[in-house]
Amino acid sequence: MGRRVIGLTGGVGMGKSTVSNYLAAYLPVLDADLYAREAVALDSPILAKIADRYGDSLLLSDGNLDRRHLGEIIFGNAAEKQWLEQQIHPYVRDRIMTELQNLAKAVVVIPLLFEAQMTDLVTEIWVVRSDLAQQQQRIMERDRLTLEQAQARIDSQMAIEQKVAQADVVLDNSTTLENLYQQIDRALHL
Repeated sequence: MGRRVIGLTGGVGMGKSTVSNYLAAYLPVLDADLYAREAVALDSPILAKIADRYGDSLLLSDGNLDRRHLGEIIFGNAAEKQWLEQQIHPYVRDRIMTELQNLAKAVVVIPLLFEAQMTDLVTEIWVVRSDLAQQQQRIMERDRLTLEQAQARIDSQMAIEQKVAQADVVLDNSTTLENLYQQIDRALHL
């Protein structure tokens, strides 16, 4: 079998981490969110650009990025979100491309796979979906957000129906974990 690079995406709070953690037993997993964190690490050029744009109030006392404060800015402002993504996405793309050079098979978890125009990096697209109420609940519990804050994060991404329409595999994460794992197993052995 040739090259197989699964691009795993879905809406925020729909279960991408659950799926990627399961797949890690079978394939190397590259996570765009980890590379995005690297991009804004302490003393990085991108963190300096962010501090220049928004001021030092966006930095914690140890000099690291105050992600919560940044989230308050970008999830209510499409132009600022776009500016931030223009800083981070090229770094993330480069990191993924570098890692993929040595891998014939891998899973690349890219929450903004379509929005960041990174579909060319993968050979197939898997989309994880759940229903809206579950999605909101997961985000509120995980990130300790209000319903309004959770919905702002959902609204900042491409609609899940648009992602599903472009998927090679759709994983429904609205029932049991066992059911989700069975779907993954079937898709993995296609």
